[in-house]
Amino acid sequence: MNKDIKNRSYIKTLDDLMVEIPGGEIILRDDRIKHRWTVEIRPFLLSKFPVTQELYFNITKERPSIFKGNERPVETVSWRDAINFCNSLSDRAGLKRCYSFNIGGEEITFDIKADGFRLPTEAEWEYACKAGTTKSRYGAIDEIAWYKKNSGGKTNDAGTKKPNVWGMYDMLGNVWEWCSDIYDEATYGSYRIFRGGGWNDEDRGCLATNRRRSHPDVFRIDDLGFRIARSFAEI
Repeated sequence: MNKDIKNRSYIKTLDDLMVEIPGGEIILRDDRIKHRWTVEIRPFLLSKFPVTQELYFNITKERPSIFKGNERPVETVSWRDAINFCNSLSDRAGLKRCYSFNIGGEEITFDIKADGFRLPTEAEWEYACKAGTTKSRYGAIDEIAWYKKNSGGKTNDAGTKKPNVWGMYDMLGNVWEWCSDIYDEATYGSYRIFRGGGWNDEDRGCLATNRRRSHPDVFRIDDLGFRIARSFAEI
């Protein structure tokens, strides 16, 4: 099999795990500074599940997670680990990388128009989580999320709770998910956003509107992973 055919086959396998999210708009809010803003969402692709340990190992040959299991979400990964995974996945599929680095590796450029794999923006993440509703949770929490009350003190296999109406699993609970965005550069520097709540959170921590942030390079914890997105190629 030549390389081009192999790459196309690999893209198809990955795209079987992706959901086409329609365009629209969403109002985000930052309760810390009492600020609301509207974001237009262009159609994009988002994975049905958070990245599993099996997929992460297949691309990176690394198993960083505390709670082992091929079908469990990968965790204990930094934001930079997540974008390096996205770049490697893009390389494997023969797509253009969304993230590039300067010579020292400290400055990162994000190209949302590239056709490769990336993290969702926080606006895309919340929009996909709510799935056309205005609610902060897309169902009864015990039916849709692994959280402190029902998780057994660990992550659980991805996709074993009910999805939202757009077919997205584990958007709330199991693991928090890194997003591409910087949180508040003026106050927190390079800190990046993560969303969704995790296995060790109370029910109030598992809401579509909750926002958290931390250092992109050094923050790794056992309830924080990510899922992948793709932009549609510009014609």
